[in-house]
Amino acid sequence: MHLFLRLLRYFLILVVFGLVAGCLALGVAYWLLAPRLPPVETLKEVRLQVPLRVYTADGKLVATFGETRRIPVKIDKIPVQVKKAFIAAEDARFYEHPGFDWQGVVRAGLHVVFSGGEKTQGASTITQQVARNFFLSSEKSYTRKLSELFLARRIEQALTKDEILELYLNKIFLGNRAYGVAAAAEFYYGKTLDQLTLSEAAMLASLPKFPSTGNPLNNRARAVERRNVYVLQRMLENHFITAEQFKQASAEADLSYAHEPPIEVEAPYLAEMVRRDALERLGNDAMTDGYTVHTTLDSHAQDAANQALRDDLVAYDQRHGYRGPEAHVELAAGFTPAELDKHLDPYRPVVGLVPGIVTESEEKSALVYLDDGQTVPLDLNAVSWARAYQDEAHRGAAIKRVDAVLKAGDIVRLARGADSKWKLSQIPAAQGALLALNPEDGAIIAEVGGFSYSRSKFNRAVQSNRQPGSSFKPYFYAAAFEHGFTPASMVNDAPIVFADPSKPNGLWTPQNDDGKFDGPMRLREAMVQSKNLVSVRLLDAIGVRYAREYVTRFGIPIDQVPDNLSMALGTASVSPLIMARGFAVFANGGFLVDPYFIDTINDRDDKEIYKAHPVVACRRCPERLAEDARSAAEQVGTDKADAVKTAGLSAIAAAHATPVPPVTANNAEGNATLAPRVLDARIAYLIGSLLHDVVRRGTGHDAMVLKRNDLAGKTGSTNDHRDAWFTGYNDNVVASTWVGFDDFSSLGRANGIGEFGAQAALPMWIGFMREAVKGLPEKPFEMPSGITTARIDPDTGQLASSGDGKSMLEVFKVEDIARLATGPSNPSEQEKRVQQDAYGIF
Repeated sequence: MHLFLRLLRYFLILVVFGLVAGCLALGVAYWLLAPRLPPVETLKEVRLQVPLRVYTADGKLVATFGETRRIPVKIDKIPVQVKKAFIAAEDARFYEHPGFDWQGVVRAGLHVVFSGGEKTQGASTITQQVARNFFLSSEKSYTRKLSELFLARRIEQALTKDEILELYLNKIFLGNRAYGVAAAAEFYYGKTLDQLTLSEAAMLASLPKFPSTGNPLNNRARAVERRNVYVLQRMLENHFITAEQFKQASAEADLSYAHEPPIEVEAPYLAEMVRRDALERLGNDAMTDGYTVHTTLDSHAQDAANQALRDDLVAYDQRHGYRGPEAHVELAAGFTPAELDKHLDPYRPVVGLVPGIVTESEEKSALVYLDDGQTVPLDLNAVSWARAYQDEAHRGAAIKRVDAVLKAGDIVRLARGADSKWKLSQIPAAQGALLALNPEDGAIIAEVGGFSYSRSKFNRAVQSNRQPGSSFKPYFYAAAFEHGFTPASMVNDAPIVFADPSKPNGLWTPQNDDGKFDGPMRLREAMVQSKNLVSVRLLDAIGVRYAREYVTRFGIPIDQVPDNLSMALGTASVSPLIMARGFAVFANGGFLVDPYFIDTINDRDDKEIYKAHPVVACRRCPERLAEDARSAAEQVGTDKADAVKTAGLSAIAAAHATPVPPVTANNAEGNATLAPRVLDARIAYLIGSLLHDVVRRGTGHDAMVLKRNDLAGKTGSTNDHRDAWFTGYNDNVVASTWVGFDDFSSLGRANGIGEFGAQAALPMWIGFMREAVKGLPEKPFEMPSGITTARIDPDTGQLASSGDGKSMLEVFKVEDIARLATGPSNPSEQEKRVQQDAYGIF
């Protein structure tokens, strides 16, 4: 008995000694480590990495940028069952311990002893995991573990339990780049936290231990087992759920799969512009600091632009024939779906063009296995367009048999037609671009920079400078109207020759697109019919230097405009963005607006940190009206042509070298900065009148299918059909479309017709505008003061009496009427020189 008491006393002494020694050791460790521990107070202001999100003007998601998926959420917005699932799995006594769980520490210590010193990462409470995730590494060492314990205690003293749990549930890595429970719920189940079932919440709670190898996408069986045994069982043991809930949740099949960010509007080219701008504006934290960018895009217009461009390029491509399968493989006898899937692995869908492999092909039909596992039939109608491509102007014979086009083993593309039936297709070789903006303030409402961003990230809407062809003519026609010409001025459409040492024969002989000559004609008809020779004579009459400087008013850099007469044929270098901005001057009455695409930027707390303040045309602002009234008063009794002559070309260049300073106006919509006037409103109206006729009865007449009387625009084509354009507008929107090859190859001919702008680019514009202006009332072009109508003789362009049966109405500036009223026998000196130069044959 005495021996037992003695041994008990020794044991108690050892225990006390051990406790004292342990406390001393912990004290020494804290004394050594404390100075190196980071301040936990920073957790009160922690800024979790949150990706940049980009939205349309109407609030639809365009893109998410950032390496991590994270959606921060406040603790009171996290459902109770989600919190309990994680607490049961990771730290059942979370709300009871002071930051570390001594029971877990003892268990971990015993494991180390009995395992021969093997260190584990067990026994970490949620608070300790917060300490490790925010301040420490995942290194397995006693020093790191002690630091974790000390930090956990400090965290418990600085934060409430709910604040600690909120940090944990927002920071924890749950696999597949998903950080935090909200991002994981969206990625694995496509749900918000409040939509999760109990079994789904338990699945998420099972992920922190093995987020990469144990998530349901990589190993579903293992993940379901861990959900049931490790999470739901612990929830039952801790009385967080009932036995019935446990039974039901355990039996529920897991339906998780990868839910990518719910992109609602496809605008990757503009999204990349936003990303670059955000980095310049916000620095390197732009991708991780939770900024939200609202662009100027209109989701409806952007969807229409995407569809219009794709339809147009596919139609162009099919007009020129079938280039054959993307690849061909030999199919073994008795092939299996798995073998077919392997053949299709390298191919991905491209904007609705689905890859497939031909498994059977006969005279009247073929079978194609698609990458989603279904097999679809194709009949003769589905391949009838696929005459063999020979070159840009020729195709093979008409298709009479399906097996003349498709062979077993061909890897092809299919697309659904308007009737929802599958048809043979192919990825277009040509490219295109579309840019649309609001002429009032320059807001970009739609932009597509190519057929597929995944295949080519080059943004042709803003980065590509191509020759605009005849769509450039309105700019120097405007210069001519300011220089004394009118829509009724007669210019000769006849052969013309200039000396040009750069040409093989030393001569430059420009031609009309159709190779025909119609003799003297009014400028209105020359624009409607897009007569090149009239343009050359017109440009030569007003002077290349004057015209070149004049077109800079429309926002066109002068170094991109040639310093010779070829400018008349549209040999400048412009992008759809530049063309849309230039035509906006005609659409808004003469004001140069600045295109922009970012409206607002908000920080993670939804505080607005940037707001665009674009210059606006605002034709009805009081300040604008007063400004126009002063200008009109100054013009009374002044012959504009004589003023140009008196001032001289150098004065004109000086006046327009620097834009007129913007004016700040207080209108009904609040403060606005007025865009500078760069063009007389009357000239803008005259050009609009000509371009309206281009659509009504000229090269753009196909646009009349829209059955609107408020459209104006101009086609454009270049030598050898390398570029096809159409740029047009109404009061609400300006849109420029382009089609061509990146390597400047010819677009060729199809069905005996050259791929001019009217055939290759105008259908894209029509497809876009059909949706962009749907439901908007027609708004006739507004006639400004200083414009009048008069009857003219269509053969001479001279004024005619109302009793002349063949006379017609034309629009003029009032001072031009006064000059024309003097009659052909008494023209001004300026008119003599201009008309003689323009009418003669050089």
